[in-house]
Amino acid sequence: MQVHSMGKAVSNSEWITDEDVDIKDEDLPKLPGYHVLIRPVSIKKETKGGILLPDSTKDDIAYLTTIGKVLALGDLAYDDEVKFPNGAWCKKGDYVAYGKLIGQKFVYKGVKLLLLFDDQIIMRVDNPSNLDPTFNLSN
Repeated sequence: MQVHSMGKAVSNSEWITDEDVDIKDEDLPKLPGYHVLIRPVSIKKETKGGILLPDSTKDDIAYLTTIGKVLALGDLAYDDEVKFPNGAWCKKGDYVAYGKLIGQKFVYKGVKLLLLFDDQIIMRVDNPSNLDPTFNLSN
């Protein structure tokens, strides 16, 4: 099997936040313009039945994870009537899907976050656990 190098790209598995780290709304950074602040969904350490997931499985799931919770929207997010004639289609608290290698990844007050533009959100996801039963919805 041939493995392709991602160069200096950081895989999504490095941006899944531990469950015990929390951030309050008042602690979030103020977003400029068309930005959307996302917190990637955490991966559970074990299945519902109590089976511990091996690191390789968690890494595979985390690599495929492109789902996150919207924490905040910039003041101009979804204001472009040409791109979004029906207005905003996601809001704070929604789960959304985004592309694998987009956005600015950073750690803010101990929480790993992702900063995207409003047009980089691919779709809204009603319940990410429908996509994979190992997602942790505690965030």
